[in-house]
Amino acid sequence: MNKVILVGRLARDPEVRYTQNGKAVASFAVAVNRIGGGQTPGQRDADFIPIVAWEKLAEVCGNNLTKGQRVLVEGRLQLRSYETNDGQKRNVAEVIAQNIEFLERKPAAGTTGSGSHDAGSFGSEVFPEEEIPF
Repeated sequence: MNKVILVGRLARDPEVRYTQNGKAVASFAVAVNRIGGGQTPGQRDADFIPIVAWEKLAEVCGNNLTKGQRVLVEGRLQLRSYETNDGQKRNVAEVIAQNIEFLERKPAAGTTGSGSHDAGSFGSEVFPEEEIPF
């Protein structure tokens, strides 16, 4: 079974593009905290996981998500390779999103700061990151 569940903050605004066939595709990265592995014991590091969403989910992400928002992403890990214009082979690991839950509301226009907002109309319960059971 190939299933990935991530909780983190958007590292950048989603970039929405369209394929030649007209399908929407959004790409962004989620910063996920990782405890340990750093120079100092107990230090928090972050992994920046690339996320790809397709079709309606891509459009919803592009219209509703902004840098810094907390999200829960469910999907599958995809490994692929491609060749650059100069002939070098590149490998990519990314999560293909199947479901994204908004854990915070999009900040209202004109507000500053990235204070915590509850999920409200998005219908998701909000848990402190330390209490998430996975």
